[in-house]
Amino acid sequence: MLDTLIHSLALAAQLEDEGQFNNAKLLRAACDSLLTRAARRHSLPVDKAGLLAETDRAIKALGALEVGDDLLTALRHARTAMAEGHLARFAETPDPFVCRTCGHLSLSAAANTCPICGAKAATFNRFRAIYWLEALDPFAALEHLRETPGKLADLLADVSDADAGQASEDLGWSLRQALTHLRDAQGVLDQRVDRILDYEDPVLESKAVFEWARNEAGQPPTLSGIFESYRASRAHTLARLEHLPLANW
Repeated sequence: MLDTLIHSLALAAQLEDEGQFNNAKLLRAACDSLLTRAARRHSLPVDKAGLLAETDRAIKALGALEVGDDLLTALRHARTAMAEGHLARFAETPDPFVCRTCGHLSLSAAANTCPICGAKAATFNRFRAIYWLEALDPFAALEHLRETPGKLADLLADVSDADAGQASEDLGWSLRQALTHLRDAQGVLDQRVDRILDYEDPVLESKAVFEWARNEAGQPPTLSGIFESYRASRAHTLARLEHLPLANW
């Protein structure tokens, strides 16, 4: 499969050089699909010790492939942060940029051109941490924020507290923990909206929200109690955003 992927990407690049962008996008999509499907077939550990070992393995393998010292250093910083129980800071793990022309990888957008092939920085492919979200316009964002509690209430309508507390078959989160995570994430959103609206240049700290769901200390005893705290927090967020002038978005 590797030969097919390399050939397809090489052909895509050549087609782009000839202005055949619609042809090239199909090849690039096919490569991304094949790599994603292959990755999904790998079974990796979910415990921290296992993830650290796999990270060490990746760092060693990538080092042999000469991806660049800056990236390897950033990966080591991220690995150390995970081992110490906190999140890597952006200053230590900035967004990587990959030159679409020659593949040069850099952790700096300061350069106006690629140091290898001279391609303009505007053509670099930037890899962001939150890669699955596209910015919504204000009206669409508000609509999503309004409708989610109702959809969630429908999903929880016939779920008992006993069933919600059962661990999933793959030993991941229970439904109760998943709902707690949504409530916690909404709480972080609520706090950040307040800070953005109340302060001129607020500091928004990274929060390890995914670690909070397993902590039962101080949690409401019932699923409905967790949901109501989620819904109240979402209502406060909406109250602050609904009358915000468009210019302030």
